[in-house]
Amino acid sequence: MMAAIEMGNLPTEYAVGWFTLALINAGLAQGKGRSGLAWWAVSLLLGPVATFLVVVLDPAKPQ
Repeated sequence: MMAAIEMGNLPTEYAVGWFTLALINAGLAQGKGRSGLAWWAVSLLLGPVATFLVVVLDPAKPQ
């Protein structure tokens, strides 16, 4: 971790982690019958809060 701070890579690593979390959330949302693209966008803004919401919300009802 210290090497990343010294080299100035911390913001890049943080962004990669945040983007990966958004992709995981999109997959979780699709598994519950929700829009993966919409949840991906929400996850980019809310991060771990979106993960919590995807997990606790009930699956979407088929129309």
